Amino acid sequence: MAQHVRDIMTSQLVTVGPQTSVTAVARTMRDQNIGVVLVTDGDELRGLVSDRDLVVRALAEGGAPEEKTVASACSGDLVTVTPDDDLDRAVELMREHSVRRLPVVEHGRPVGIVSLGDMAIERDERSALGDVSAARSNQ
Repeated sequence: MAQHVRDIMTSQLVTVGPQTSVTAVARTMRDQNIGVVLVTDGDELRGLVSDRDLVVRALAEGGAPEEKTVASACSGDLVTVTPDDDLDRAVELMREHSVRRLPVVEHGRPVGIVSLGDMAIERDERSALGDVSAARSNQ
């Protein structure tokens, strides 16, 4: 069984700049079949935006989505882990902060992301959450 974040994290990241429109981010999520994008300024992690963030923080507010930037919709107060952190530490942080995804950073730069689904598959792939997380997308 994996013991460290690096063993289960997703290392193929999709990043956007803070001035990217929420419409462009939504299209990227659709095209890449993902539910989260990291917001970076150069190599520095500035935030994380999920599909839910786009709906609740951008679309529900009204106005033209093409004119809204992802900076207005992203979570900027991030909790992060390193690749060498124990999985138990990642689970503890997810519980403590009520988050489903943690950016993985090394030397201040994003190198991956670990999700609740990743944990479920690793810990008990036969659990309901593990089954759902491992299933192919229905898109």
